[in-house]
Order: sequence, then structure tokens, then C-alpha cells
Amino acid sequence: MEETAEHVSHAVNLNNNTIAPTARTRVKRLPKRASYDRDAIYSILDAALVCHVGFALGGQPYVIPTLHVRIADRLYIHGSAASRMLGAAAEGTPIAVTVTHIDGLVLARSAFHHSVNYRSVVILGAATLVADPVEKFAVMKGLIDHVTPGRWDHIRHPNDKELAATSVLSIPIVEASAKLRSGDPLDDEADYAMPVWAGQIPFTTKSLTPVFDARLDPSTPVPAHVAEYRLPANRGARVK
Repeated sequence: MEETAEHVSHAVNLNNNTIAPTARTRVKRLPKRASYDRDAIYSILDAALVCHVGFALGGQPYVIPTLHVRIADRLYIHGSAASRMLGAAAEGTPIAVTVTHIDGLVLARSAFHHSVNYRSVVILGAATLVADPVEKFAVMKGLIDHVTPGRWDHIRHPNDKELAATSVLSIPIVEASAKLRSGDPLDDEADYAMPVWAGQIPFTTKSLTPVFDARLDPSTPVPAHVAEYRLPANRGARVK
């Protein structure tokens, strides 16, 4: 697979909207693909439904997928109050959060230079447990509306028992970096004369036709937020 190309989408550009790289988040492999731009990082997070959370307990590493939502400069994840991951993170165990989008395949003339076009983010830090019920309620609303915009206004909201059974963690987005690739393969110059097809196979994601719950009253109308649903990647960036 491709290892040496430096095809970049975002170069490092330190300014007021930049998250300063640290020794842990500075991209060392293909650094010209790195971005520390806050808006770029936020847009990658906002376009995803799922993140992966890595942590270690007793020397054993774990990586757990979960839903997330970004609100301002913090990332929130939630789960059962009995979750091992959430319990460990709430007690100060360092965590790593990653989000990755695969935008397409890059087919080169040589096996070595095959690659993928992608956008990814890594966040490092310590999480804190959201204890304030008002903040927890707001995060739950933000999560529901991130997954399905407009859904919160159509559903029963969590009661006190359900809130107590749910843990919400807050992770500050202060130690983070993005890495991106786009464009054509970058072959060795001598290989461009080879009669081998080369280029990109772009990917797209989309939602399909909603499927009715088997116990749904057939007279129940389909709300617009269901009938017109679009995945976060197809809604446009929500950077704010």
C-alpha cells in the first residue's frame, strides 16, 4: 500500500482557529496530510455517527465503537451507567477517540501505491462524567438531533430513571489532529507509461427507504424528519 506520497488536502497552518499540536498529536507520518484546523476537525466529527474509543485497563487495551455528538469545543459520548468503558473513563483513565471517513479507493499502477482517500481525527485526553442533570439532558437532546435532526420534538424524553441509568462523558477537544488524503494515485514516474488503469473509485453513503415498525399503527403519518432523512455526511458541515 502507498506509504511515501504526500498528496495533501490541508496543510498545517497555525492561526487563531488552530488547535496547537502536541508531541502526542503531531502527525509524523506524511505530516503534510495533517490538519490542526479547528473547523476541519469539527467538520470530520460532525459528519460521523460513530466514533471509536480506546482505553486500557490492567494492561489490556480495548477499543469500543459508540455514538457521539460534538457541542461547541467538547465531544460527548454516552452509554449504560454499567459500561466498563464509561466507568474507566469517568475515573480518569486516559482515552483516545478516533473518527474515520473513507471517501474512496485509490487504484495505482503498482501495488505499493494503492491507497484510500480519507478524513480522520484523533482526540486524546481525559474525560469527565457529566453529573449535572440539566447538562446531561441537553447532551441527550444534542445526540438525538445529531443522529436524526428534528427527532427530539417527536418523542418521549428520558425520565429521571432513564437518565440515572445513562452515563455521559465529556471530552475537551484540546489535544486533537486530523489527517486527510484526496486525489489521484501518486505512482513512480516510470510506472505512468504502464498500460494499467489507474484512478479513483469514489464512495458515497446514503440512507434507504424507512422501514415501518411491525407494531406501528398504520395510520401514523411519516414525519418529514424520517421521510427526508439524510446522513450527517450528506447534510453539510455543522461547524459552530
